[in-house]
Amino acid sequence: MNCNSRFLAIMIALVGTSLMTPLEAATPASADGLVSLPARGFDEFRMRPNVNFQAYRKVIVEPAQVEFRKGWLKSINATRGPSRWLVPEDAKSIADNAADSLSAVVAESFRSHGYEIVTTPGAGVLRVSARVTDLVVNAPDVSSASQQALFNVNAGEATLTMEVRDAATGTLLGRVVDRDTARELSPRINRAFAVTNLFWFDALFRQWSTNCIREFETVKLAN
Repeated sequence: MNCNSRFLAIMIALVGTSLMTPLEAATPASADGLVSLPARGFDEFRMRPNVNFQAYRKVIVEPAQVEFRKGWLKSINATRGPSRWLVPEDAKSIADNAADSLSAVVAESFRSHGYEIVTTPGAGVLRVSARVTDLVVNAPDVSSASQQALFNVNAGEATLTMEVRDAATGTLLGRVVDRDTARELSPRINRAFAVTNLFWFDALFRQWSTNCIREFETVKLAN
């Protein structure tokens, strides 16, 4: 092959590569159209390519959903006497309180970042859904005839998920997933009450939702 032919072959290969790269880069990594992005502090951070978050300054916050880890109730009851056993109604009460806390914290976090909380879909409105799965509360406190002090190192752990959609079209724009622990900054054994459990989970929800919003806004500034 002479020099001119070799040069022509190289140019054709380079042009072909330049044409293929944008298409390959735009190919979504999953069926829901989201691609994985690096994000510190999260197990998973996925966004739809080329989302313009500058267009969204209003938010609809959906009621949060909370689910315990499978077998949690049976496992907790195995560690305590019959007078301290929890019944399904106790578990439901704990889950409902956690869901109310998460919903309120997410709304407060968006509001503190300058978003208006609304209830009607429209242009420039995000629909935010937060949920807790695989929830573990280490020392749930319930009333009983024989009161017994409960202690733990941390309140428990949970998998937290936030999804954001365009409220007008329903298009999924992003998802954050993270497994984390509700605890004090200094690890030590603490007395556990229903109010302290809720306090530390509330603190976990607050930090997590704030980090989610900051990460979304980082993407917004990059677009």
